[in-house]
Amino acid sequence: MSLLLHWFRRAATTPSWIEPAALAMRLEREDPPIILDVRGPDEFTGPLGHIREALNMPLIELPAHLPALVRENRPVVVVCKTDRRSSMAAEQLQKAGLSDVSVLRGGMEQWQVLGLPAT
Repeated sequence: MSLLLHWFRRAATTPSWIEPAALAMRLEREDPPIILDVRGPDEFTGPLGHIREALNMPLIELPAHLPALVRENRPVVVVCKTDRRSSMAAEQLQKAGLSDVSVLRGGMEQWQVLGLPAT
């Protein structure tokens, strides 16, 4: 029974995924999600660039910003270089109380491969 309970708890904190092309389309709508890029500042401004609308909030700084993000109560898409750090950040956001959290599948590497706009 405890294994089943553990699985349900884990499923409740597992973030959803969004494909880069789907995110690009969502950014064109009137109510785009918050794009949270959890890479360091050097990566944010580095060769892969960043999504124009993204807020740079390195993973290590995320805990200090959780209350404000929860109060904002908007959908959030978390981005990093691949999708490892963003997955960890998404779990933190969900545990803090945000329900609409997604991870950009493949991160900025995949965004660039598809030729989507980056700054």
